[in-house]
Amino acid sequence: MSIKFIQKLPTEEELKTELPLKEELRQLKEARDQEIKKVFTGESDKFIFVIGPCSADSEEPVMDYIHRLAKVQDVVKDKIIIIPRIYTG
Repeated sequence: MSIKFIQKLPTEEELKTELPLKEELRQLKEARDQEIKKVFTGESDKFIFVIGPCSADSEEPVMDYIHRLAKVQDVVKDKIIIIPRIYTG
């Protein structure tokens, strides 16, 4: 079996340099990461739901889905952390 090298994926640091987050979003991400970490370390009794559709081909329905999902997250935020898993091409 041979492997054909097509393209090198960027590193995390390269992505952060190329696509920097605004400070407000960086802080929001950090807070969310800490909340998720507490579930895995047992400091929180919340559940984590990682949900799809896993892949999508256009931005408009993805954004509609995410906005509706955010409303659900607000309702269940004391018990559940929803993590969307959507890849777009």
